[in-house]
Amino acid sequence: MSFISYETSQNMLDLLEVPKNRFEKVALSCALGRVLAEDIVAKYSDPQFPTASMDGYGVRYEDLELGRLRVVGHTPAGTLQEHHLTKGEAIKTFTGSQMPQGADTLIPIENVILKDDGMIEIVEMVPKGFSVRPVAEGYKAGDVLIKKGTKIGFAEIGVMAGLNCVMVKVARKPRVGVLATGSEILDLGEEAQNATQIRSSNNYTLAALFEQAGAEVVQLATAPDDKEQLMQIMHNALESVDILVTTGGVSVGDYDFVKDIVPRLGAQVVFKGVAIKPGRHIMVAQKGLHTIVSLPGFAYSSTVTGILYVLPLIAKMLAKESAYSIVPAVLEEDFKKRSPFTEFTACNVTLCEDGYKVNFSGKKVGSSAILINMLNNSGLMIADKEDTFLQKGTLVHVIIMENN
Repeated sequence: MSFISYETSQNMLDLLEVPKNRFEKVALSCALGRVLAEDIVAKYSDPQFPTASMDGYGVRYEDLELGRLRVVGHTPAGTLQEHHLTKGEAIKTFTGSQMPQGADTLIPIENVILKDDGMIEIVEMVPKGFSVRPVAEGYKAGDVLIKKGTKIGFAEIGVMAGLNCVMVKVARKPRVGVLATGSEILDLGEEAQNATQIRSSNNYTLAALFEQAGAEVVQLATAPDDKEQLMQIMHNALESVDILVTTGGVSVGDYDFVKDIVPRLGAQVVFKGVAIKPGRHIMVAQKGLHTIVSLPGFAYSSTVTGILYVLPLIAKMLAKESAYSIVPAVLEEDFKKRSPFTEFTACNVTLCEDGYKVNFSGKKVGSSAILINMLNNSGLMIADKEDTFLQKGTLVHVIIMENN
């Protein structure tokens, strides 16, 4: 069986036509974790006028040398003060309040003594402009504050609340169906009939991965190695999802039915077999705008290929710039490559003053079934097809998820 290169497979994946530019409006309170479908642009500058950044008295800086000033009013936050300061005057001004007209400096309450005659005595000087937020200190009208394609977090929620964004335009979540195949697979809660049966984890791992990436996931549970039953499940699922993800059944075994079923569903195989480790038997197919991604059955293999081949499709449907970050990092130990393919190895990634560092402490070497290697926010180190042995100190590239 011939395998295409990893780079070729990624180019072919990128060229696939998928549903996109689909959006809906949700209340700001429901927007956390969603992906913006439009730029958020400031209608007004922040602040729109000079604003006090602490409690004190609005004054003209040149009057501070007088030593004593007469208090002629006060300006609580949210009120307008129309009095224009003249020589020797001060107005009590509170945090967030508009600075009095004519005032250019705020002197804090603790820097003055309030006298019984309504005067304040200056006991500690401040520089000109002290504690005054200038117009547009935060942003100016017309600034793009949050770009389309951004995943909405707490900071984005706060900024949009400040802009009075009651409803937010977000990308519709791609619908992803996840199906684990194999008669040896037990779903959660099922009782084992013998010790050779395997507890299903792929569908739960992948569902969590895809939901974290912004998809709506439909759990299709597990399906036995029965060709007609499996075909019916996949046919029904394909009608209602944007992406159908299967695990198992794509290799060359007697019970690997998925690879044969996909063409019978009327789907066109885009590619099958990529020169990568783990997961070289991966298959991608399309039926109209519905995409089928058939992943290997081993837990680590299905997770890695899910990252490499499903997350980019989800990101594309959400109009996100990328599915994950790829950063340069320095190897802290020697690395021996185990195959002639492009390898993706679970690694520990740390960010130091001089950049990212990578090591494999605690990572087990073995088959493609060792999912625990992905614990503790692990990254995936990329070793190119041509690499054989990478010495300590070599600059490599690492995929880091950063919660998408």
